[in-house]
Amino acid sequence: MRCPYCGSLESQVKDSRPSDDHSAIRRRRVCPDCGGRFTTFERVQLRELTVVKRSGRRIPFDRDKLQRSVEVALRKRPVDMERIDRMVNGIVRQLESMGEGEVASSTVGELVMDGLKSLDDVAYVRFASVYKNFREARDFEDLIGELTGDETETETDAVAKPPRS
Repeated sequence: MRCPYCGSLESQVKDSRPSDDHSAIRRRRVCPDCGGRFTTFERVQLRELTVVKRSGRRIPFDRDKLQRSVEVALRKRPVDMERIDRMVNGIVRQLESMGEGEVASSTVGELVMDGLKSLDDVAYVRFASVYKNFREARDFEDLIGELTGDETETETDAVAKPPRS
């Protein structure tokens, strides 16, 4: 493992233990050249995944990018990092177990939305607004209506009801 401080290709493992959810091995390392200490994580990868974007472009799947996207949606929300990690691990496992080497970006987005929906409603709306490219307030109203299970009122209902004060 390359040292992040001096670039040396040698490092010594000082401590290894499973992560909290047992999905990775956490290793504390030390560089014999500069004495720098750092942590690495080793995860099981069942297959190499490629994400097919809407434009048709293909890019390698990046777990860290998925993690960052979820964390942005959950910024300043009361959700433990452990729950976030479990959700991201679950999404990655689902993608890997689909049996396909290529996965559509829309599939990844839908899995994230499903995970966020059960984790935090505000984060779900945040992510959906970017993922579905909301352009007006009505888009938010429709999504929140789906989230709460309310039917959106029809034009005739809006006309028949007196205005709120």
